[in-house]
Amino acid sequence: MSDVGAMTIASAAGAASRPALLPLSVRDLVLRFGNTIVLDGLNLDLGATGCTMIMGFNGSGKTLFLKLLHGLMQPTAGCVSWGGLQPAEVTARQALVFQKPVLLRRSVAANLDFVLRSRGKDRARTGALLDHVGLARKADQPARLLSGGEAQRLALARALATDPEVLLLDEPTASLDPASVLAIEQIVSEARARGTRIIFVTHDMGQARRMADDIVFLHNGRVAEHSAATDFFSEPRSETARHYLNGRIVV
Repeated sequence: MSDVGAMTIASAAGAASRPALLPLSVRDLVLRFGNTIVLDGLNLDLGATGCTMIMGFNGSGKTLFLKLLHGLMQPTAGCVSWGGLQPAEVTARQALVFQKPVLLRRSVAANLDFVLRSRGKDRARTGALLDHVGLARKADQPARLLSGGEAQRLALARALATDPEVLLLDEPTASLDPASVLAIEQIVSEARARGTRIIFVTHDMGQARRMADDIVFLHNGRVAEHSAATDFFSEPRSETARHYLNGRIVV
């Protein structure tokens, strides 16, 4: 077992007395900016395990939905319930990785040290985490000198340093080269195998086919379809999803 895997198990054992975050229940979720409705009565239920991919045309509200799940924004109406708890109550038990990581103007190792110290965790874990994401040799290098793929791997290491029960990912591999994409997919898949619940926004159909257990397809601020990944790609139920898979733009 890897050092990262052992640390995750130990953290899970220490959290056994806490109420479970899942299932996730979203009811009648509305998000409005002025006269513009971004999410319009969205409803969704997610179980305790697996990797859910959120897909949809640009502007369907995917990123904003993740922010609402994480408690970074408040809905106009409706509610998000993590095992009966509000997002603000469970933010520390989740991690959110954005498409464009924002790194501290410090060394690669210092970026991890900061997260571990702020969460009251053992800073000796830095080395194991960097090794896990393939950045051990760059520990003393300024984070700003990392490539796009390396920066995203560091962002994932920071997220994993918090021992999240749920990992929210907003297109973390967009604009990256194929090798970087596969490296990040492997890190995420390993986290999933250790029991972390994955909720992943992507436009990459190949990625969704490789990684998803189920697909949530958003359109016009609602869940147009939620089904097993194999069913979604072989026999999508909604006409909008069929157009999406065929590369046709629908407004």
